[in-house]
Amino acid sequence: MGVTILQQYPVPENKTGTFVIDLLTKRLLALGATQQGQFLVDCESYLSLPQMGPTKTVHVLHNSEQPASVFSILESGSKNIHVVADSLFDLLMMKLSNIYTSKKQTKMESKGTRLELGDFCVKLGSVTMNQSFKGVLIEVEYRPCVMANAVWGLLREFLQGLLGPSVPVQPPQHFLSRMNEIYTPIDTIYQYLEHFSAFRKSTGLRSAV
Repeated sequence: MGVTILQQYPVPENKTGTFVIDLLTKRLLALGATQQGQFLVDCESYLSLPQMGPTKTVHVLHNSEQPASVFSILESGSKNIHVVADSLFDLLMMKLSNIYTSKKQTKMESKGTRLELGDFCVKLGSVTMNQSFKGVLIEVEYRPCVMANAVWGLLREFLQGLLGPSVPVQPPQHFLSRMNEIYTPIDTIYQYLEHFSAFRKSTGLRSAV
């Protein structure tokens, strides 16, 4: 596990997510990348019932890169609390159905092709919410390093070479907050949650890929 950055890629008008992902895949293959299977990151959110007091939200995420782990993030006011557990956590959430109810209509997934290019691992994800296409999300991991502040410039340069000038100058909020700390898998999960939340809030749905 190295340092990972996530970037949304705009889908051009009258184009589909499949077109964009195929285009990016061809770019990477032309650079010498090799396809290394598929990946999947999913997120299901649970709301506390009204009788439990102020509303709290628990997000439960899975990442195929860490198949034995379940990641949960509790939103409570202005503070987030995360837990990394094993697969029994999913059963625990089922047992807590008298406290938390699932918002199944907003379940998010990012899945697609996994490619490797030198020290980089690139994942081209088609993001869906209840099987409705929402956009394209690209994950780039630089594997030799675990310090975010040491590789942001390198990651940004790599993304610019792949995606063009749409890559922001400043790193995303959670990435920025971890600049001087060791990067861990939960940091990638926080980034996915940030992007999933943005997709949920986006207006309108594009046609399915």
